[in-house]
Amino acid sequence: MLRVVWVVELSWVGIGDLSKLELSEIVSRLKSASRNVGCVVLFIGFVREEGLMGDKVKHLHYESYGDLAIKKMEEIRKGVIDGEKVFSAIIHHAVGRVPVGEETLIVGVAAKHRAEGFKAVQEIIDKVKSEVPIWKKEVTDEGEYWIHEVEKVN
Repeated sequence: MLRVVWVVELSWVGIGDLSKLELSEIVSRLKSASRNVGCVVLFIGFVREEGLMGDKVKHLHYESYGDLAIKKMEEIRKGVIDGEKVFSAIIHHAVGRVPVGEETLIVGVAAKHRAEGFKAVQEIIDKVKSEVPIWKKEVTDEGEYWIHEVEKVN
């Protein structure tokens, strides 16, 4: 009897449903980049119940310009890896409907020391929020609005 097994490799960057990602797999993938890895720093962002305007959030809705978002995330990822202090990085962002309490962004970095690891994670998050074509709509009891529009007004 022939048995077919599908193996899906965890990608370094991705957009989609984050609930399918296994943290242990992310850590293993990151730390396998070098025998000089001294730490893995992970950031996991979640949907908060309190929205930007203080309203109760029902869920967030993310839309992206798929291929361009992936390309930009890969540029950001490669930009923090120097091979001496930062050895690997992973970036995954949610798209579609994301309920309160669910993951929106996962960023992981394998570094030689914690200072470089935390710095690289912060740099990735800042660049993802400012450079990657992913847009966030907040859906609340009071209505729904695109976050970038509200931030421009405030």
